[in-house]
This record gives sequence, C-alpha cells and structure tokens, in this order.
Amino acid sequence: MSSQTLPEAFRLRAGNFNLLVLRLLDPRPDAVLPALGDQFRRAPGFLRFAPIVIGLADLEAAPEEVDFRGLVEGLHKLEIVPIGTSGGTQAMKQAAQTAGLPPLRAVGGAETEPAAPPPEAVAAAAPPPPPAEAVPRPDFLGSGRAAMLVTEPVRSGQRIYAQGADLIVTATVNAGAEIIADGNIHVYGALRGRAVAGAADDATARIFALNFDPELVAIAGYYAVREGLGDAPIGKPTQVRLEGEEMRFAPLG
Repeated sequence: MSSQTLPEAFRLRAGNFNLLVLRLLDPRPDAVLPALGDQFRRAPGFLRFAPIVIGLADLEAAPEEVDFRGLVEGLHKLEIVPIGTSGGTQAMKQAAQTAGLPPLRAVGGAETEPAAPPPEAVAAAAPPPPPAEAVPRPDFLGSGRAAMLVTEPVRSGQRIYAQGADLIVTATVNAGAEIIADGNIHVYGALRGRAVAGAADDATARIFALNFDPELVAIAGYYAVREGLGDAPIGKPTQVRLEGEEMRFAPLG
C-alpha cells in the first residue's frame, strides 16, 4: 500500500494581541450590562463582535457573588464576545473558568491589566484589526515617524490601520468607515466616519481634520461619540487632543 503525505491543514503559533479590557467594579450583571448597553447604543457598531477580556483586579466581592454566566450571556446579547479574564484571586479565576472564561496571560507570562478610564470617558479604542480590504495605492513616507498615505476616499465599511505610524488621508472618510493609527491622524478632507488615534496608548497623539463631522473620535483609549462632541467646531477645520482624561476640540488656523 502506498502512503500519501497529507497537505498541511494548520499551524499553531504564539500571538501578541491588544485586547479591550472590561474592568468590573460591580459584580452584578444587572448593574454592568445596562450601563454598557447605554454606551454601546451611543457608539453603534464600535464594539460589535469585539473580543473583550473581563478584568477582575478591582472586584472586592467573593467569587460566589459574581454571576459570570449571567455576565457572559448578557455580553453575547450585546454582540460583545468575552474571551477570558485577567487579574483577580485564584478562587475568582476558577469561578470564571467554570463559566467558560479562562485566565489570560500576556506574552512572557505576566497577566495584563491596562488602566481603565472613568465611566464618563469609557475605554474605547477597540484593538486595531488589520484592514478589512486592501487600501488603494498606499504610500509610506519616511520623515520622522513613519506615515501611511491614503489618497482615495475611505468607503463605508472599510477599515484602515496605520500600525506604528501616523495616518494621512487626503480624501473623505465616509460615514461607516473607520481609520486607526498608532500615531496621529490627518484628514485633508471630510471626516465623517470613526477616527482612532494613539491606538498604541500614545496619549500625545492628535486628530486633525479640515471638515470635522465624525461619528466617533478616540485617542489612547478615550472616545467621544457624535452626541458627546459638545462645542466642537462641527464642519470646520479642527484638531482633537487629550488633556489628562478629557478630550479637547480646537479650531485649526
């Protein structure tokens, strides 16, 4: 009998991913889920199907007081995908694991627990995924920090991520589109979609737009949705920056 070598079906490799952490301050799902749902409605689609880690380090409750199964079920109803836990006592980790939430560790073995903003700021920038599709004619500029240049309109449903770089868009970012950069974002056109700058926790990053009319803007994990832009100069040249944990909007020029 002749033996045949089967084609390779898969490979396993270690990965290193930035994940959004939901740090629990209250063990009751009926306290957490409505508040999270309210934020979800203010930024529709921003967290949809996002993988999320449940942070346990701030909980002082006994493990039996935390309804992990109810929390998981409620998050799924919000179309958020809990994938594990970080922090917490050994007993709490075990209680979470029985509900299908294994403890997660960062590459190198240390548990991860990034800082969370207060409720009014709400940690936002969902981990920047790779682009949903190829970006037409991207170029890379090499002066100072690297920059990614996009010269055609960013369509609704399209997502562009400038990893380790600034992002420069010389056309319109349409409603329903998402642009993400580890550094600054410059839009030399209308910004009507979502813009996430400082995605690698760079609080000094800024967002610049000649026509500022976004669905959502975020810097280093803090975001503001359209209804929360306050006195921002909508429709005008604008820059966005962080001052402490507050987002500031100022006219350009």
